[in-house]
Amino acid sequence: MTPSPLAARLSIPSGPLFFPVTAFGPDGSVDLDVYRAHVRRGVEAGAAAVFACCGTGEFHALTPEEFEVCVRAAVEATDGRVPVVAGAGYGTALAVRYARLAEEAGADGLLAMPPYLVVAGQEGLLRHYREVAASTTLPVIVYQRDNAVFTPESVAELARTEGIIGFKDGVGDLDLMQRIVSAVRTEVPGDFLYFNGLPTAEQTQLAYRAIGIGLYSSAVFCFAPEIARAFYEALRTGDDPTTQRLLDGFYRPFVELRAQGRGYAVALVKAGVRLRGLDVGEVRSPLQEPTEEHVKQLAQLIERGYALLEEPR
Repeated sequence: MTPSPLAARLSIPSGPLFFPVTAFGPDGSVDLDVYRAHVRRGVEAGAAAVFACCGTGEFHALTPEEFEVCVRAAVEATDGRVPVVAGAGYGTALAVRYARLAEEAGADGLLAMPPYLVVAGQEGLLRHYREVAASTTLPVIVYQRDNAVFTPESVAELARTEGIIGFKDGVGDLDLMQRIVSAVRTEVPGDFLYFNGLPTAEQTQLAYRAIGIGLYSSAVFCFAPEIARAFYEALRTGDDPTTQRLLDGFYRPFVELRAQGRGYAVALVKAGVRLRGLDVGEVRSPLQEPTEEHVKQLAQLIERGYALLEEPR
């Protein structure tokens, strides 16, 4: 494990981790002006870091050229106030290319997503992420989900790898995560970062905190930063009544609405940003837009969430 400025900045976050959507214009092309505005709003609302062109940002739908200009725009919009972490994925060769593009664009780190489609063994996964880490000076966070699931022993090997500073979980197996945390703590003493990367991570963050994982991604922050910030502060200060009120009245209903359509972990978030007054366009195929009824329900839920913030503690 190699200490890095990014690890130091993320180890004690000042707010939620912000995963902006990527803005598209009416013709479907990237709208950099709107994207910069979206990123600036998030930073001004109290984001601790910007994770640009990751899952919520439709990394899968961006060309390498679009990826580079979006990462560069995020770096410009943050203006050094918070770190910018960029996505990188697909097969090893393309992941390396994206890593180098992100470095050229001025990113502070990488979120290395699962390889495209293939189900690889542990040694193959380790080789993939080692090659990505070796290709760049940027610190790397490895994202576990779908076809990239690790044993505790493999995560300990990742933690020993030069340039890899953290591990983000998108699987939700708490038994596995407890064993991973324990193995790394035992075998690789030092500071290694862990993130709850499940969709709408607030819903599970109480459980993740119990095993020592305090960092989490917040898609809700994209369209309702005040709600996400209130939840973050309630967790941080031990304000259980506020935590429970937001979980019961906003987050659980949002998760249930998100489950009504495939791809809603992105499409519903993007609809929420539009509802809040910033036209970031529609999702790109193969994702599809939420139904009118679901957008209406989302609008009502956002209104309810803000009303909960006004209730006395």
